[in-house]
Amino acid sequence: MLTSTPSLPRPERGELIAQARREWIEGAAAPSLAPQLRIEPWITRSWQRCLGAGQRPHQTISFDAVSRGQAREVGERNRRLATAARPVLEHLARTLADTRYFPILTDARGIVVDVGALPSLSESAERRALDLARVGVDLSEGAVGTSAIGAALAELEPVWLHRGEHFFDATSVYSCAGAPLFDPQGECVGMLDLTGVNEQERPELKHLAATSARAIENALVLQHRCALLLHLAWPGYSVGAEAMGLLGLDEEGYVTGANAAARQMLHQPLLAGRGALHSNDLFAMPLAMLFDAAQRADPALEVPLWSGLRVRARVQHAGRASAAHGQAPGKPRLREMESELIRRAVDEARGNVAEAARALGISRATVYRKLWQARRREP
Repeated sequence: MLTSTPSLPRPERGELIAQARREWIEGAAAPSLAPQLRIEPWITRSWQRCLGAGQRPHQTISFDAVSRGQAREVGERNRRLATAARPVLEHLARTLADTRYFPILTDARGIVVDVGALPSLSESAERRALDLARVGVDLSEGAVGTSAIGAALAELEPVWLHRGEHFFDATSVYSCAGAPLFDPQGECVGMLDLTGVNEQERPELKHLAATSARAIENALVLQHRCALLLHLAWPGYSVGAEAMGLLGLDEEGYVTGANAAARQMLHQPLLAGRGALHSNDLFAMPLAMLFDAAQRADPALEVPLWSGLRVRARVQHAGRASAAHGQAPGKPRLREMESELIRRAVDEARGNVAEAARALGISRATVYRKLWQARRREP
């Protein structure tokens, strides 16, 4: 008869965290528990950075706000980010209400830019929450040690940490998830944090933070000025709005911005600092065909990539009228004459844009762009 040796009881999560702190922060090893430790490497990297900066777990910390002048500068610099995030923060407040977690938005330095509505909390928990939930408070790693905020900005990946995984004893009452936020050029512009005070551990909030961050990034792309906006997906797959690739092109076909899904689908991890990227570098299809698809309002177009893959694209005109930017709605006569000349050439060619372009000595893409600009100026 076969018998099995009873396994040793698995240490509780709090015990594992306490042991990891003794081993990594206090330098006291305990081999009996070491194989069972489940502390993420990025947490120990953050602990080591805190120790290297001369910080100690028992020291007192304060949640200080930046000066009023700096707060105004932070607010002005992050106006677009806050606008894009506001609907998401409102949705999160409802989603998180029964968990007593709440959302915080920071800039790329860890300064609080906006805060979602706080749930119903006990008096002591509310005091702890208000330490963090104030616009202008510095929640960077240098100010408050290891947290989801500093870690997400350092690692540029979604994170989760619980209670004692924070570096300072004073912050061990918090549990938090965080995800970095990237602008349409692929630069990190901030992060989204979901925090609870003395709450049950909920690692699934890392997924919620990451999904919500993608929604904010998509809103940043949608408010970014472009001529064509491409909604990208793999053929045969149905995806939600957060998973859809978004790519903006200007009138000449140069990329103005993209969300993370589009950068991954098109194998362009970062657009920032790479110079001008043209649609011809991405798609094995003339730019004019994309303008043509937008003109016809095609529901979906299969676009070949140079790799041999294909993506499904819904192409739409997405440029914003100059009046939306506060520019004067002037009507230069030369521009009107140019638009009328192009319209007439297209009419004479019975709608054949290629023939009209040849008659005018310009490209099809230019014809489409000029017609689009003229329509945008019409009342």
